[in-house]
Amino acid sequence: MPIPPWQTGTVKKIIEETHNTRRFFIQFDDIECFHFRAGQFITLDLPIGDTPSKRWRSYSIASAPTGTNVIELLIVLLEGGAGSTYIFNEIKEGSQFIIRGPLGLFTLPEMIDKDLYLICTGTGVAPFRSMLFEMLNHHKPHQEIFLIYGCRTKKDLLYYEELKSLETKLTGFSYMPTLSREKWEGRTGYVHSIYQEIIESKKSQCSSGQPPSPATFYLCGWKFMIIDARQKILELGFDKKDIRLELYG
Repeated sequence: MPIPPWQTGTVKKIIEETHNTRRFFIQFDDIECFHFRAGQFITLDLPIGDTPSKRWRSYSIASAPTGTNVIELLIVLLEGGAGSTYIFNEIKEGSQFIIRGPLGLFTLPEMIDKDLYLICTGTGVAPFRSMLFEMLNHHKPHQEIFLIYGCRTKKDLLYYEELKSLETKLTGFSYMPTLSREKWEGRTGYVHSIYQEIIESKKSQCSSGQPPSPATFYLCGWKFMIIDARQKILELGFDKKDIRLELYG
C-alpha cells in the first residue's frame, strides 16, 4: 500500500479534556472525506527540528470514521516533550497542521467472532474509542468487549462519562477503568488484575482442562504496561497471534 501524501488540516476546535490533555478537531482543507479505519493514526510534521525523527509525531485518531473530512486527536502534554509542548503553546483554533495518513494496521477484523479485550493506559484509549463508536454506529456484530483502562487518578480519566454511558448503548460492552494512585468508587490497581480475573472466571465455567474462551487482545499505551500484559496473556494460555499492540513512547 503506497504511503499517503502530506496534506494540510485546519484546527477547527480545541477542548480541554483534562488538566493536561486536549482534544483537537482537525478539518482537512482539500478533501471532502478523510477515509480511515478505526484504530489507525496520522503523523504530524511539526517545525521543531531539522530531521524527520525530530519533527514527526504520530497520534491515534480518536474519532470514529463518519464519512467527513474532520478527525479528532487526543494529545497529552508530556513533561519535556518537544512535540506536545509546541502543540500546547502554539496551536490555536485556526492553526494548520501538515498531516500524513491514515497509517497503521492496529484495526479490527471484518468478522469479530471472539471476545475483545481492549487494554490501555492514558491516551491509549483514543483508538479504542474510535473502534467502539464504529461498532456502535454500524451495528457491527461482535462478542463480549472489555475496555480495561488504567490511569493514575480520576482526573486523568479521558472520555469517562461518554464511555460509561456506552455500556447502555453497545451490547456486551463493559467499561472497566482502574486507578493506580487514588481510591474512588471504582476499581483500583493496575489493568492486569482485571483481565486476569475475567479470564480465570471464564475458565472456571468450562470443563477441566479446556482452553480459555477464544479472545483477541488489543494493547495500547506505555511500553512497560504492554510488555507486562503480553507476558501475562501468554501465561494465561493464549497465543502470540491473539495479541495486537500499539506502543506509546
